[in-house]
Amino acid sequence: MDDIDYSQFPELGEVLVSKDVLHQTVQSLGRRIANDYTDRRPLLVCVLKGAFVFMADLARAIPFSVEVDFMAVSSYGASTTSSGVVRIVKDLDADISNRHVILVEDIVDSGLTMNYVRDLLLARGPASLEVCALLVRETVPHVDLTSLRYLGLTIPDDWVVGYGLDTDQRWRNLRDIRRWNVVDETPR
Repeated sequence: MDDIDYSQFPELGEVLVSKDVLHQTVQSLGRRIANDYTDRRPLLVCVLKGAFVFMADLARAIPFSVEVDFMAVSSYGASTTSSGVVRIVKDLDADISNRHVILVEDIVDSGLTMNYVRDLLLARGPASLEVCALLVRETVPHVDLTSLRYLGLTIPDDWVVGYGLDTDQRWRNLRDIRRWNVVDETPR
């Protein structure tokens, strides 16, 4: 995909996070997790769909065996604005009681989804629960960022696509993260 001329896609804006910076960030997060969990085997819980690329790379950046499980939650639908209502679309398969769990998020936008999922998982009695978020917006209204143990990068409040993040299921496959340009797609 590196040799594609992205200028032919007006909805794709500038690169905000390059694939090289993403790689370095994920490797750093993996090292931090490995240092903190040397005597424990964490369960990585991926919040689908946006975090699947990040979690795959993160799992490979941890130099020992980890388990993975997946949850799908929705608060956006096809919109770029959160509805404020979080619903579970797919729940975990694993019992997390007495497990060391790391919730893997692609991006913390408003913090509502992350807080909801974290509270839901805490109610299930894990031995520990931490959050690993690749991206956090500069202005996150509903989260005390000091409560997030593993944070990758802070980005502007722009809508972004790539590296698992999407707009209406489009552009998850980009190797970098780009600003989403709103284009008029009204039929003419």
